[in-house]
Amino acid sequence: MRKWTTTTHRFAAGLVLGLALAGCAGQGVTLGDSKPEAPDTAMAGRWILAAPGAPTCGMNFTGARAGKVSPEGGCPGNFYLSRTWALDQDTLVIIDDDDNTLARLPSANGHYEGQSVAGLSVTLTRQPVLAVPAN
Repeated sequence: MRKWTTTTHRFAAGLVLGLALAGCAGQGVTLGDSKPEAPDTAMAGRWILAAPGAPTCGMNFTGARAGKVSPEGGCPGNFYLSRTWALDQDTLVIIDDDDNTLARLPSANGHYEGQSVAGLSVTLTRQPVLAVPAN
């Protein structure tokens, strides 16, 4: 009986030591209230801009936290003038060719939504990448 107890204690001590060392190597384990993980902010790719009562348009973004944007034809409001963009915390700022802000759109569950500076309600959603079937 004593041998089993000693083995159990050694196993428990090894487990505690292993977890402690693992905590030193990484971010460790957090318990209770902790800041939620930031959403993916990589903007590169094609996004779809939508507004009520208007046709949708594609917008092609380059960069990760700031870059250029190339709107496709038929964008609602003045979004056809979009040239650059930047992320300010979790808010997407879209800027025209005269450095005027067109919109500040807060992040909302994987997409951006809000109002343009002209008051137009818009939603910007990443276009899903379709898998190409293998031959």
